[in-house]
Amino acid sequence: MRIQDFQQALTTLGARPCHIGRINRAWLQGLALDHGTRHQQSEHYFPLAVRQGLPALSQQLEALARINTQHEAADASQRLLVELADGQMVESVLLPRDGLCVSSQVGCAVGCTFCMTGKSGLLRQLGSAEIVAQVVLARRIRPVKKVVFMGMGEPAHNLDNVLEAIDFLGSEGNIAHKNLVFSTVGDPRVFERLPQQRVKPALALSLHTTDAELRARLLPRAPRISPVELVELGENYARQVGYPIQYQWTLLAGVNDSQQEMDAAIALLKGKYGVLNLIPYNSMEGDHYQRPDAAHIQHMKHYLHQHGVLTKIRDSAGQDVDGGCGQLRARAADIIDLSRLQRRLH
Repeated sequence: MRIQDFQQALTTLGARPCHIGRINRAWLQGLALDHGTRHQQSEHYFPLAVRQGLPALSQQLEALARINTQHEAADASQRLLVELADGQMVESVLLPRDGLCVSSQVGCAVGCTFCMTGKSGLLRQLGSAEIVAQVVLARRIRPVKKVVFMGMGEPAHNLDNVLEAIDFLGSEGNIAHKNLVFSTVGDPRVFERLPQQRVKPALALSLHTTDAELRARLLPRAPRISPVELVELGENYARQVGYPIQYQWTLLAGVNDSQQEMDAAIALLKGKYGVLNLIPYNSMEGDHYQRPDAAHIQHMKHYLHQHGVLTKIRDSAGQDVDGGCGQLRARAADIIDLSRLQRRLH
């Protein structure tokens, strides 16, 4: 379901723009669609046909997504395994300081070798209303003032639905445009479309290395844009919209954490309008990749910072519950597969 389908259904019921705006805001706050205000009850505001049609529309919206399981972590984050109407699962994460990370696809086609989501491949796209429904569910738990599109999926591969969700959240959802963060491996369409939008989100670019050949191996189905070109495109967008680019660098021990990489990152990023986020890999037993030790991570941060690159360490939220992106869904899929096998055996 797309947001425009919801808006069209309201128009068909006879709702005027003022009515649609109030209904939009009620939904986005996790409230009943016919929620009134302190000064005016819904029966005194909405036309009769709209009031009569809202229960069915509300049922459609509620069916879009529900929380299957919640996993609260020691860092104040909460990982939500969200079940969609067709039974597929995606993940969203309530972050500290009123943030939320949402998914835009079931699975992902990029196939990053260090990402659990990529191992399942792309199963389907999320509609814009399914994306927004994750925000609605999260706001029923606690406030959400920032939404980052860094969950399951590559937002650029579902561009129309993601941009529609961003526009809706930025215009009706009381979220500042710079607090809507579009994360991508660097699809060229992003740099064409984002500057044209009414709501221009902040941009996070998955860099991970300065070495083009290594990046191609780590992100096997990402567009073949060199790190130099990617940073140039990011810099142009950052200067245009007035907020910095977030460069994402998943730290893999012995892969992209060397002195040579640090010096190359300084040469590439020094003086740029951006911040480098070092994201230590969320290791699991038996993984091919491992995270560097804590002392080396801190050394990298200080070295880069001292040489002119604003650098932050961004641990994946919920590591103590094995909550790295795609892990909850993978565990749920394993449980479902085991249950099906047991039923066949019995």
